Amino acid sequence: MSISAAAAVHGLGEPSPWVRDWAHLVAKGGAVLDVASGAGRHARFFTSLGHPVTAIDRDAAALDALRGEPLVTPLQADLEGAAWPLPADAKFAAVVVTNYLHRPLFPQLLDALAPGGVLVYETFAQGNESVGKPSNPAFLLAPGELLDRVRGRLRVVAFQDGFLAQPRPAYVQRICAILEAERSVDPAQAAPPPCYELAG
Repeated sequence: MSISAAAAVHGLGEPSPWVRDWAHLVAKGGAVLDVASGAGRHARFFTSLGHPVTAIDRDAAALDALRGEPLVTPLQADLEGAAWPLPADAKFAAVVVTNYLHRPLFPQLLDALAPGGVLVYETFAQGNESVGKPSNPAFLLAPGELLDRVRGRLRVVAFQDGFLAQPRPAYVQRICAILEAERSVDPAQAAPPPCYELAG
């Protein structure tokens, strides 16, 4: 597949509005992991903000569009048929996933967050089979599933589960959640809770 064909399939366009809306919560200059990155619309967005990005995708042709991009480390890996491609101690200020779902990866995605790290996840949900692709239940989140996946590990800042008419009709589910740093249990030593700005 040519780079232009890969870009058409995997997206060289604008970043997702959901990703743009929550990018301000990522620590300044912090490393970002772009999972199933395709041709890198989110990788490019984060590098434009000064973040180094590791972009993982199985499609070598799509990743070719990222070769030579400053601050981007493209990594070809089969996320579904092989072991997790990063060392266990690799930590990121943000993990970004859009339009991709492979449920067995959730533990690795959460483990890849550094303290204070932000998970920004957006993909298709049940109901999408009524308006188009994907329609396979394996690729559609159940109601509230992203909340269930992060419960007890991350603090949810924002969550949506519903229908979008634009840019094409789709049922989606999306979350922004943070791995909060450990806080003192002693009330005399406790700092005030973190303040997460809800507008970028």
